[in-house]
Amino acid sequence: MKYYVYIIQSKKNGKFYIGCTDDIERRVDQHNSGRNKSTKSGVPWELKYQEEFYDRKTAMNREKEIKDKKSKRYIEWLISTRQ
Repeated sequence: MKYYVYIIQSKKNGKFYIGCTDDIERRVDQHNSGRNKSTKSGVPWELKYQEEFYDRKTAMNREKEIKDKKSKRYIEWLISTRQ
């Protein structure tokens, strides 16, 4: 099974959210439905970036690595490298 690390951006307030999932479309839909407490206030969300992994542990480690940077500039740089 494939796993993904993803970055979404709120069209409402410009904030970023970093997550990990095995189904990106379903997960973005969940964020946009307002069912997630942490992203409810930013609806609508747009997928900006994704990385693919072949196991959950590696994907979760990458998610943590990105989050540990605590840098909006780093996130913007990551997104710019994929366009």
